[in-house]
Amino acid sequence: MVLDVRPSPIAGHWYDGDPAALARSVDGYLDSAQLPDLEGEVIAVIAPHAGHTYSGAVAGYAFAALRGRSPDLVAVIAPMHHPYQELLITTAHDAYSTPLGDIPVDKEALNELDGILKSELMFGLSPVENDPEHSLEIELPFLQRALTSKWKLLPVMMRVREASISERFGKALGRVLRDKNFFLVASTDLSHFYNQQTALVYDRSMLNQMESFNPDGAFDLERAGKGFACGLGAFTAVMWAARELGADKVKVLRHATSGDVTGDYSSVVGYGAAAILKGK
Repeated sequence: MVLDVRPSPIAGHWYDGDPAALARSVDGYLDSAQLPDLEGEVIAVIAPHAGHTYSGAVAGYAFAALRGRSPDLVAVIAPMHHPYQELLITTAHDAYSTPLGDIPVDKEALNELDGILKSELMFGLSPVENDPEHSLEIELPFLQRALTSKWKLLPVMMRVREASISERFGKALGRVLRDKNFFLVASTDLSHFYNQQTALVYDRSMLNQMESFNPDGAFDLERAGKGFACGLGAFTAVMWAARELGADKVKVLRHATSGDVTGDYSSVVGYGAAAILKGK
């Protein structure tokens, strides 16, 4: 059977297009991560989604927390930065392609999620072809290098800025994953284009809401203009899903900004990595 594969629009631009070089660079980010002690089982991570040169070192902390694990299914929930009208978007293709190989999409899990959403929200997932979105794909090479199993992907891109939709989507996702061998990945960057000093204040406030396991608080913070995340709907949905699945703690693993890479602190983007844990 020939798979209908989504071609990568960002390989060779946002990350290395050569398979061997990409594997080396991702392994380097994973090797460099110095994780704290994590109390409990990691069931989800939050990771940034800029080009690997900018946020790869921070993303390495998130995916190092999954290294060596063997799931059957990985749900990657990301924002959609492009002007689609639909609120919840998935791929119409059978697989995602990166230079490290093809990743099959779990159409059965997507159909199950779509059915629950249609009954809960009155609308479901909108499949699209050849989407240009980077925020989901950018995480895939990390998963390909960190995980040891042949896993399938459940990809969703969100144009959601409403807490109620994010919560109901997250709880529906939790129901789909409950009896499966899974991991969850939330893709988000933090504040955009403030100076370093301001970014550190805004990012710390948002990371505090993550670590307090407070998705409602994250929405309140952004509404108040005191903290920002382009993947607000995505990471809060993953937090709600993780709660449904028994998680009880979030641990922030790393924070940095683009200025820490470029040396230009006048206008930076914030990057954070976190693990969502289920107590043993």
